[in-house]
Amino acid sequence: KYGEDKVAQIGTFGTMMARGAIRDVARALAYPYTIGDRLSKMIPTGSQGIPMTIDYAMEIVPELKEAYEKEKDTKKIIDLAKKLEGCVRHISVHAAGVVISPLPLVEYVPLQYDPKGENKIITQYDMYNIEEAGLLKFDFLGIRNLSILADSVNLVKKFYNINIDIENIPLDDKKTFSLLAKGQTEGLFQLNGSGMTKYLKELKPTSIHDINAMVALYRPGPMESIPEYIKRKHNPILVKYLDPRMKKFLGESYGLIVYQDDLLFCAIELAGYNWEEADKFRKAVGKKIPKEMAAQREKFTKGIISNGQTPEFAEKLWKLFEPFQAYGFNKAHAASYGKVAYQTAYMKANYPVEYMTAILTAESGDVEKISQIIEECKNMDIPVLPPHINESYGGFTCLPNDKDIIISEENKSKKIRFGLYTIKNLGIDISDAIIRERKENGKFKSVSNFLDRIKHKNLNKKSMEALIKSGCMDEWADRGILLSNLEAMLEYNHETNKQDKNQISLFGNLKTEAPSFKLKDGPQATQAEKLLWEKELLGLYISGHPLDRIREKLESRDMNIKKIKDEVKNGIQITIAGIIETSRQVITKNNERMAFLKISDLTGSIEAVAFPSIFKECIDILVAEKCIALVGKISLRNGEKSIIIEAVKEI
Repeated sequence: KYGEDKVAQIGTFGTMMARGAIRDVARALAYPYTIGDRLSKMIPTGSQGIPMTIDYAMEIVPELKEAYEKEKDTKKIIDLAKKLEGCVRHISVHAAGVVISPLPLVEYVPLQYDPKGENKIITQYDMYNIEEAGLLKFDFLGIRNLSILADSVNLVKKFYNINIDIENIPLDDKKTFSLLAKGQTEGLFQLNGSGMTKYLKELKPTSIHDINAMVALYRPGPMESIPEYIKRKHNPILVKYLDPRMKKFLGESYGLIVYQDDLLFCAIELAGYNWEEADKFRKAVGKKIPKEMAAQREKFTKGIISNGQTPEFAEKLWKLFEPFQAYGFNKAHAASYGKVAYQTAYMKANYPVEYMTAILTAESGDVEKISQIIEECKNMDIPVLPPHINESYGGFTCLPNDKDIIISEENKSKKIRFGLYTIKNLGIDISDAIIRERKENGKFKSVSNFLDRIKHKNLNKKSMEALIKSGCMDEWADRGILLSNLEAMLEYNHETNKQDKNQISLFGNLKTEAPSFKLKDGPQATQAEKLLWEKELLGLYISGHPLDRIREKLESRDMNIKKIKDEVKNGIQITIAGIIETSRQVITKNNERMAFLKISDLTGSIEAVAFPSIFKECIDILVAEKCIALVGKISLRNGEKSIIIEAVKEI
């Protein structure tokens, strides 16, 4: 539309941060890996938007300061790392930034190819220099929830012939706000997660403005204001303003600074800034450049005093600005996110089955996410059923309560059925052949009828086993019985296929039809076997869960794997129960055995480590499919949490 020579993605420069600088210096000076690793791990991670520095780390971590003062090698590494800190390490591509220019970009900025080797043109200016060159930076965000919304709206149109104009839905829908107040936030844009859910239950939002405010406040820094926002919403007597002039722009947020825009209005209304000066003020806060911030603070304080307030007031107000140096949303950004968040909540509240079906289809490649959504469906009394030979399509499907009834306004969808594409080892081509045959000639009436009608080259032992073990054929016979007849079923299908092609078959001359296939009796599958097969072929348990016998006890506990991942900090001791999905043994340098485990509960899965001392005591317990309770400490490494097991028992 604009011309290839006028559009490019924006480059961004990765700099040497505190941890990386120490690791790189230690490596360059040929120190053992363990030295750089030990020092870098002493440095805490910074908050979003404000990186940690080596100097600040030495102020707040006594062990690092002591190592610097007492260890000659440590002092050498840190002194060199401080000189490199902040230097450009590499160029990469900004996650969402795009620049569009009126003339060919080469007339404004230097360009290069993406260093990853793709034929993608990027700028050699970062987003700040792009702006200084007179160009506008666009952020194009790929938000999956927009596709989920579109899919759920299409399902509503397909089933009920209702056209939902998602951009013009009522913003005062009681069902929507009731859903949020109850904390039913799984699958919602920007509003899910245990922390946000807790605040929404306390807030009990009643307007889109409340949602916008929560989207803006639930960030590092501004988050500290959420409890006060909730108190003021429920008790208007608590609403107060530092200066009466602030009511003009803080009335909607109960007197609290919520958005970046509020900082601009403070500067304009209270410190006498014009709009150009206020924009420079915004940039200074956003870029977090100490020199610029110091100059702005002095200018702001003088402006406040000359406009009738005291130095103490200026200091107090500036303190309120500080959280926004970490991560502040402008109001337009919060409102656009808030609108999508409300739209997802509206669809979930008013068309729950269609919305959850759309989410399951969108997340079909993420087993852990699917597991969480299915758990939420259970909480909403929406059954999620295994795949079915006569009811499943490619993706997840909505179903009414009764069989053979078309979904309509009178017979709304009540259940969700797994799709054939989700079955491992089945394949899209054979799935499509099954769906196509069913559409053209009706439902399959029996195993024999299925084998007579499906003549696809990929209907073989592997695909038939996948259909049986995943539960697709449960309406015809038990999975164990079907598996014991598998070889005979394949032989029957092969011979009838030959007959259809006018080849000589075991059934004699061409005019004789093969007798219909009859299942022979065999051993039935146990519930444990069924669950194991579902886990193997669908990635998760569908018809039950090995932990069902202690489900009530697990759900009554405050701690679970999802909460660990969302909230629990490094080094905290926890107690949880779960099932071991995988167990991998390794031999240490001291010739001792230890194990790396993957443990799951009803909310998700997490890695766990059993060091030799624990492994030696519990070797018979730490194997796949065992249900265990464990005590351990959280370990945060490279942004991933795991559990260091301290005690474990079988349950």
